[in-house]
Amino acid sequence: MIMKKIFALVLVLALCLGGTAFAGDASVIKIGVIAPLTGNVAVYGIATKNGSELFAKQTNDAGGINGHKIQLIIYDDKGDPTESLNAYNKLVTADEVAAIIGPVTSSPTFGVAEASAADNVPCITGTATHPDVTKYGKNFFRTCFEDPFQGGAMARFAFEKLKAKTAAVIYNVSDAYSTGLYNAFKENAEKSGLKVTAVESYANDDVDFNAQLTNIAKSAPDVLFIPDYYNKAYLICSQARKAGIKSVFLGVDGTDGVLEIEGADYSVFNGMYFPNHYFPDDPSPLVKNLRKSYEAAYGSMPNSFAALGYDAAAILFNAVRKTLDAGVKVSATPESYQAIIDNLTATDLECVTGRITFVNNNPVKDVSVIKIVDGAYKFETKYR
Repeated sequence: MIMKKIFALVLVLALCLGGTAFAGDASVIKIGVIAPLTGNVAVYGIATKNGSELFAKQTNDAGGINGHKIQLIIYDDKGDPTESLNAYNKLVTADEVAAIIGPVTSSPTFGVAEASAADNVPCITGTATHPDVTKYGKNFFRTCFEDPFQGGAMARFAFEKLKAKTAAVIYNVSDAYSTGLYNAFKENAEKSGLKVTAVESYANDDVDFNAQLTNIAKSAPDVLFIPDYYNKAYLICSQARKAGIKSVFLGVDGTDGVLEIEGADYSVFNGMYFPNHYFPDDPSPLVKNLRKSYEAAYGSMPNSFAALGYDAAAILFNAVRKTLDAGVKVSATPESYQAIIDNLTATDLECVTGRITFVNNNPVKDVSVIKIVDGAYKFETKYR
């Protein structure tokens, strides 16, 4: 009896995640979503999933795409590359989706990008910023700016806008996202005249950074660049202040979320700058609409991951609409796949995070530099 109850519960959960309300309806277009809904980076995955879901709901409420309703089939990859690839295989072979949104973070995206290139399945990640994720094939797109762009922008920003002369870096040597950002920052710092006086690294499971921060403190850098996600950024910033480091902290788009850490001492972030993909107080009608709709649906302000997930869905659905307009049936077939890819390539669409066109499947757009002041995000400037 217990096993029957467990099986029934698993089945109910699978039906909820699979979005089977449209099951058996041939007019429904199935779109996969891969995101970490549990685990260390769940705050990113949930926001991205919420953004995509919101756009799908708005699309369906408006009659769908040329009369076709959208069914999102969502899998939790827990931020793990193996889980992400497993989710991809289920979506393509069992669920027979027409396209995929995701994954969310860079490391789990590599395997999916490689597999999808071999299958020529159209994919768009809203948020995986590592440059390599769009290099496996012409089928894989992204909505966010690349790591080299934001890492370089922060080095130039520190030198040109903050008038910093020296910088230090502490990064995760086990993570492709963090390592790529460090490399871009260092390269652009050297070009701009910003002297990097100390570089320290750590591994994924490290939580004590006192040895590295003690070494950094010796050079008293003007800025300290911390290219990692919000949870590690909080630990490093807290320990850096305790170590007597008075440098201005520089973050990355993964810094977004630090003010949502329950019980955190937000004072350690005061004066920190980080690049982001949009700012929720932007007067743009698209931003205002997203914020109003998102807050009504989820009871919180949409962060950049929600905005990028929303835009990823908008861009993909626009390509689906163009594919249908051309008389191609949208389904899990080579003809449909290629038509959607062609229409993604030709994207020119005004989105929440800016007007999006693609060059080599990557967008080029301004960075919104955000400053943390007294426990709140404040818009600083647009910077490229």
